[in-house]
Amino acid sequence: MAAPNVRRPGFSRRAQYSTFANYVIAFIGVGIGLVLLAISSGHEERFAGLRTIASDAGAPAATVAASARTGGVSLWDVLTGYFTLGSRVASMEHDLAKARVALAEQAALKEENTRLKATLGLFEGEIKPVAITRLIGSTSSSSRRYATIGAGSAKGVRPGMAVRSPLGLVGRVTEVGAISARVLLITNTDSTIPVRRASDGIQAYATGRGDGTIQIRLSTTGLNPLRRGDAIVTSGSGGIYRPGEAVAVVVSLTPDGAIARPLSDPGQTDFVTVEPLYQEVLQSEADKAAEEGR
Repeated sequence: MAAPNVRRPGFSRRAQYSTFANYVIAFIGVGIGLVLLAISSGHEERFAGLRTIASDAGAPAATVAASARTGGVSLWDVLTGYFTLGSRVASMEHDLAKARVALAEQAALKEENTRLKATLGLFEGEIKPVAITRLIGSTSSSSRRYATIGAGSAKGVRPGMAVRSPLGLVGRVTEVGAISARVLLITNTDSTIPVRRASDGIQAYATGRGDGTIQIRLSTTGLNPLRRGDAIVTSGSGGIYRPGEAVAVVVSLTPDGAIARPLSDPGQTDFVTVEPLYQEVLQSEADKAAEEGR
């Protein structure tokens, strides 16, 4: 008769106690996990302190990993660029010719805009960033889309501040540690931004859909005036984001608005800037003007 496949610990009390202890530890671990999951469900702020501590602890290693990722991408670009140089040069010459025309048009628009602002007595100051830092991590598949940046309270970063890349708005800071901060991405379902169409100022709200796109909902009902390719920018309402910040481009229409694709992709972003709250900038300008008027 063949021996059974499942071996019992036999009559050894030590083996029996060891097996029993393993089961008890496993059940305790599962129980603790279920309790933490129940507590954190719908109440993320309860663990904000633990997250910031963990974020600060992992920030140095994440910064090194982000640097290595950027270096690897750069090496691949060099290798592929060597074999596609000819076609790329021809394409660049064509794009350069188009860019010269666009540059001339932009120069004319800028001159006209300057004259109009001088006529209306308007002033648009340059916003000095609080910090320029590396984006050291981001969620790419979860519907709860967040990112981590390598600057925290030590550099003046505070909750609510806007985070942007050279291509456009990335999100806003929600939790701050000493040397890192957590950023709510504009594609997160909890993110809502007052926006407008860049061409004519039609007001709307941009809400993250959790899948990498943004839902644009118009402030007024009626005929949908949006079109594919429309540029969406911040309106400045709410006092968090400065007006005119690039957000997304419309890719498809819906009955009450459109679906838009963000211009800034955190997965392809290396460095970002952290900007102060827009309402604080306005208040600072008002205080400065009042002081100069005395």
